Amino acid sequence: MTGVLYIVATPIGNLDDISSRAIATLNAVDVIAAEDTRHSRHLLNHHGIKTRMISCHEHNEKSRSGELLKKLLAGSDVALISDAGTPLISDPGYRLVRAARQAGIRVSPIPGANSAIAALSAAGLPTENFYFCGFLSSRTKQRGVQLEALRDLRVTLVLFESSHRIRGLLRQLDQLFPEKPCVIAKEITKVHEQFMHGKAGELLARLNDDSALNKGEFVVLIDNSDDAATRQLNTDDIELLKVLLEEVSVKIAVKIATRLTGKKKNELYPQALKLQDFSG
Repeated sequence: MTGVLYIVATPIGNLDDISSRAIATLNAVDVIAAEDTRHSRHLLNHHGIKTRMISCHEHNEKSRSGELLKKLLAGSDVALISDAGTPLISDPGYRLVRAARQAGIRVSPIPGANSAIAALSAAGLPTENFYFCGFLSSRTKQRGVQLEALRDLRVTLVLFESSHRIRGLLRQLDQLFPEKPCVIAKEITKVHEQFMHGKAGELLARLNDDSALNKGEFVVLIDNSDDAATRQLNTDDIELLKVLLEEVSVKIAVKIATRLTGKKKNELYPQALKLQDFSG
């Protein structure tokens, strides 16, 4: 009988944010594959877990996967953990999970903390639809291309960013999403947890004024939803749509309003649909 590969979520900050099932699993498996064994040792010591660890990170995952597959095929149970949060979410592990699946090995998730979901739940931005972008390119030009492609997604955008690139990201957001509500979440679940709200330019100014705010890992959220677009419409824009919708279809009303107000179609269209539904 083959072993089981467990994908175990670990805390993103507070060491007690781990389930009893995750602790039991880490105690029970034959080996723990950790992104950074030195980092994870602190967590294991905190919870009295003595299981042997081996490294499995982005630089050795390809070769390490073969070694772990042999253990799994021989009947050993393996737990995969990352430095923080849920493995494979902007972390290594995809190659191992894919290889295990292809080999017919059972892969079982042990769910828990995830910084993107934690930030989204407390940011106060729309959560009905969101798009997880993870880390964008470290190159300014390529990151700009990626952000440009995201402008048409009418959802809340969720990004990861590091301390040495956060201001560069905010500068580009200020250019491409200048009026969109944004939230920066840092040190989530830690003592100095902080959520900063504002437009990208305003947040950039705060980070420029206080160097301490630039430290840590960041979750950056941009409200690019339809709600954000319609909130930019003033009373006159909405009244114009109401009058037009009394005489013409939504498509034509939006087309006329676009010409008269200078607003974009994707700003006017969601509001026109809401007005039509309300009148109907």
